[in-house]
Amino acid sequence: MKKLILFLFIPLSILSQEESVDAKMLTESFITAYNSEDYNSIFNLLSSKTQKELPINELTDFFENMNSQAGKISEKEFIREENNILIYKLTFKNWVSQYSFSIDDNKKINEVFYFINYPEESVDAKMLTESFITAYNSEDYNSVFNLLSSETQKEFPINELKDFFENLNSDAGKISEKEFIGEENNILIYKLTFEKWVSQYSFSIDDNKKINEVFYFVTYPDDIHSGSAINSLANNDGVISDNQAELIFEKSKYFPNNTQISLAFINGENVTYYGLKRQNDSILYFSNYQDIFEIGSITKVFTANILAKSVIDNKIKLDENINDYLDIKFKNNISISFKSLANHTSGLPRMPSNFEQEASSSDNPYKHYDDKYLKDYLINFMEIDNKDIGNSAYSNLGTGLLGYTLSNIYNLNYQELYEKYIFSKYNMKNTAFNMNLVNKKLVKGLDAEGNYTSNWELASLASAGGILSNVEDLAKYGIAHFNKSNLDLMLMTKKTVKVDDRVDTGLGWHIINSEKSDNKWHWHNGGTGGYTSSMAIDIKNLVGVIVLSNVSAFNGFSDNIDQLCFELMMTMEDSNGKLYYN
Repeated sequence: MKKLILFLFIPLSILSQEESVDAKMLTESFITAYNSEDYNSIFNLLSSKTQKELPINELTDFFENMNSQAGKISEKEFIREENNILIYKLTFKNWVSQYSFSIDDNKKINEVFYFINYPEESVDAKMLTESFITAYNSEDYNSVFNLLSSETQKEFPINELKDFFENLNSDAGKISEKEFIGEENNILIYKLTFEKWVSQYSFSIDDNKKINEVFYFVTYPDDIHSGSAINSLANNDGVISDNQAELIFEKSKYFPNNTQISLAFINGENVTYYGLKRQNDSILYFSNYQDIFEIGSITKVFTANILAKSVIDNKIKLDENINDYLDIKFKNNISISFKSLANHTSGLPRMPSNFEQEASSSDNPYKHYDDKYLKDYLINFMEIDNKDIGNSAYSNLGTGLLGYTLSNIYNLNYQELYEKYIFSKYNMKNTAFNMNLVNKKLVKGLDAEGNYTSNWELASLASAGGILSNVEDLAKYGIAHFNKSNLDLMLMTKKTVKVDDRVDTGLGWHIINSEKSDNKWHWHNGGTGGYTSSMAIDIKNLVGVIVLSNVSAFNGFSDNIDQLCFELMMTMEDSNGKLYYN
């Protein structure tokens, strides 16, 4: 189950806040030379490659004009490092600039070297943020709710919003300071200082000047980890490429000590395994391909598989309603189809309205939401707006209800049902719902701060996120999708609904469409209190990448797991060493 921050997966570049010695030295040298109009010294700070692209006469002309118009530099502030690019805020006499550059192995400015207007906080962003802070601090959660777009209100109903912010206010306290950090891909990023917490607050704004789509809080990266780590990874005698090893290090260096990441690279029927562990601030190669992790919402793919199997066997039909297969009467005689639960178009909310997180411990929030609570919701509380039916809205509740219904149809519990029709079929000997079956190989999960935490027990909603597995078993399952004789898997991979211009949904799988070709990635991720996962396969090219970790979904850098999965997919090569994706 993806992180309860507030919504589903949103890829986002996370900020790092540690200024390296080399970056500081180069920046201070540049400022000194610029302010003294010593442009030859600036030229000498550049790599030979950059010098060729920016000859001394062009550089001199550029900085003479800048000095004339902008004036001298009075202040500098290191902002962050992103993909090896250093970003500073420079305050000139007549201008505020974002100054960005990269550093080569010779400690010279290389490739990236530019100045743009420093991003300013828009009036709309400022107004929405200040309104949110005022409402939050006064515990006026109805006003917070009114700041959201209608689509966001549907995904995060008022009762869930109140529960979330009541808990946040209790744990973190009031907001004392805000700082605008920047904007990335139309996502506004703020640093909020609470009494007991420092948060990265991110949101987007729709055309009606409402908070839309993105709306979440994670621990500010400064409070997670600085990103300083010793790269002790080995590429295992060429098993993975230098580029892949570097990507793995860059995406993992911000995670806490005792982090483990386990990877599988699928190419046809061949699988390459790689793993790492962060220990004593060193990132080391570590063989863990048979070790077990919670896979979170990747479980939803397996639940859709049981549905597809039932359809292929003519046991049920996709467009049939589940109502006829349960011995309870839904509130207001609401009808729900099997397909709508598998592709998130049922109109059901993300979580049931009677889900009370406080009913369980905060580190095991689903434990007590059993069949009794689920039935009570279906009979007494369930509400669906007709206009929401058919529209894509991610729902843990929906997949949980799908698994619950299928379990009733087959009269088998989740372990028995999935073992009989999936795990045993694909020889997945280390995959289970029951923790006791895999406990000896289980990697301990970490919370957001890097402390060991409890495993999640998902009770009636286990079919939405309760499977434990390893990359070895998941690779077997991924490869099975390359075999067209597996009719249930083929059915799952077909588009059932369009989400947006780049993403469709099949049954369980999200389908990511390439902008440049007919390549498609079938992808799903997952996150729990102690784990984050991501899995992508390309059925046409017969390749895939699986990433399992004991990084908490609440860790401020947990999105790095998805980014790592996607970026590693881009490195996949055929037998001739040619990249599949250019």
